[in-house]
Amino acid sequence: MMTPTPEGAILSQTPVLLPIMAPRLQADCSPDGWADLALWGTGSLGRVRFSPLAAPYLYGPNRVLAANGGVHVAQTAPVMLIRGARLQSCHPARRCAWWHDATTDAAGNRVVRTGARRVVETGWGVVIVLSEGEDLRIAVGTTVEEAERGLLLDAAAIIAEAEAYAARCDLAPAADPLLRSMVIQGIHAALSSIRQDEKGAFAGLAAGQAYSAPARTYFRDGYWTLQPLLTLAPETVRDEIRLLATGLQPDGEAPSGVLLTGDAQSSAWRRFLADPKGPPGRFPDHHRHPNDWWSDHFDSPLFFVLALGDYARTTGDLAEVARHWPMVATILKRYFAFAGPDSVLPLKPRNDRDWADNVFRAGLVSYNIGLFVGALDVAVEFGGPHDQALVDKARQMAAAARAEIDGKLFVPARDGYADYATPEGFVEDHLVIDSLTLTRYGAITPERAKALLGAMQQQLESRHNSEQPYGDWGVLCAYPPYKQPKDLRGKTAFPFRYHNGSDWPYWSGVYAEQRLQYGLGGARYALTRWWQTCLENGWAGAVEYFSPPYGRGSLLQGWSAMPAAVVVKYGLDAVNAEPAS
Repeated sequence: MMTPTPEGAILSQTPVLLPIMAPRLQADCSPDGWADLALWGTGSLGRVRFSPLAAPYLYGPNRVLAANGGVHVAQTAPVMLIRGARLQSCHPARRCAWWHDATTDAAGNRVVRTGARRVVETGWGVVIVLSEGEDLRIAVGTTVEEAERGLLLDAAAIIAEAEAYAARCDLAPAADPLLRSMVIQGIHAALSSIRQDEKGAFAGLAAGQAYSAPARTYFRDGYWTLQPLLTLAPETVRDEIRLLATGLQPDGEAPSGVLLTGDAQSSAWRRFLADPKGPPGRFPDHHRHPNDWWSDHFDSPLFFVLALGDYARTTGDLAEVARHWPMVATILKRYFAFAGPDSVLPLKPRNDRDWADNVFRAGLVSYNIGLFVGALDVAVEFGGPHDQALVDKARQMAAAARAEIDGKLFVPARDGYADYATPEGFVEDHLVIDSLTLTRYGAITPERAKALLGAMQQQLESRHNSEQPYGDWGVLCAYPPYKQPKDLRGKTAFPFRYHNGSDWPYWSGVYAEQRLQYGLGGARYALTRWWQTCLENGWAGAVEYFSPPYGRGSLLQGWSAMPAAVVVKYGLDAVNAEPAS
């Protein structure tokens, strides 16, 4: 449906959804005549309808150029321009999110018409639409004053900011159209995740469009999103680490994410949680602390340590290590206590609280063990000036962990590592892409790592796996499907869906990265096949996940920047190299 151009834009003859994320403004916009508007930390604000733009359409980051105009989004203020269109109608949102009981908040919702201006008022935010001939300028804010500041940018200034932002995302200009467009959209996913509050201060890395109500930032999603930002925006990585630190509990526990809602949304969210008839039964347990989004995730504290290590390694800023070292020590000691008998490997409780949050994994989980070894190495590398005794223990634990992993998790028949092995003796022994944490953090030998990557090439690259029924469509995150239905819930209960075999572009990026890290070549398929699928389906942005029978997850997902980050890190020659024989 969509074709990449040599300039890295995406050409479509039919209108498809343009996902928009800027530091404050976010929207879903279709050039055939509508835009649903929202604001970070506030939620949905309203819908604007306008006269359709004419084909063909050229899509780029936060923009679409049409035959008779286009959509352009500013960066310095929450305002967008629709050129070549006339206003048809505008309507306030009924609630800021699906969970919002707006009985009181929406009582004053209205549209005020004054000449060429329409002001859409809700109890939690404002939209101002200004008609200027064939131009519509649309600004949003938590207050009229914030929206008015957006309108200080005229059409020319908005277009200039939109063009400069698109150029900033174009980090592989020498690449072929498919690869160049993927990098542009991937870098856009990372940069657009950087959010601000109404005063312009950093307000977290958003996981994606679908994660703004309530607004929150995640340990796990944030870690993978920040990989390209380590060089593009290192100060943002520093600020994200500091923000995540506020979600850590004194004992080193951490939630999946940290809530960052504005005042109005916070009030609505608290009312929702307090209503005994409102939240599903699991919510009270999921949000045990005021700023928690899904408390006590097994992988989150480890990602905090890994992010700190990546930041220090890339920037040389060791002051952040000193700032957070007491919590690093607390986190490591917490995982030492998770070890089973005669072992140093941490045992995960049987719950659905890590990346595979539809799977009740228990015991030894390869994914978490890889993160654990990586966190130990961060302590060894940077902890000397702070606690040499703990550094020595971390070094000993890392060596012991590496010595244990093969004996307890290696599956010879698959040349891979068990997804998880429970204390009761059950082993889920399929190939699972999240076991690449073992290779990424050097928890297994290079020989084992190369063998694992070879096994994944044959079983998880769909083009080589004739047993799965959907042909050549991407990189599966798991195969064969999970064996025990009792360990699954939600979308993952279906084979080839979600954690049970979908392509997650960020994991495809990690897989490609590991092929290059270990000198195997053959990375291009994983870096581009998911993007080809997006273009084939008219998905104008980096998706969260997808599989042929079930469609896609959300658009403009921050961690789906990983494939672009790999291209920027390793270069075009490495990315395009054929597999090593």
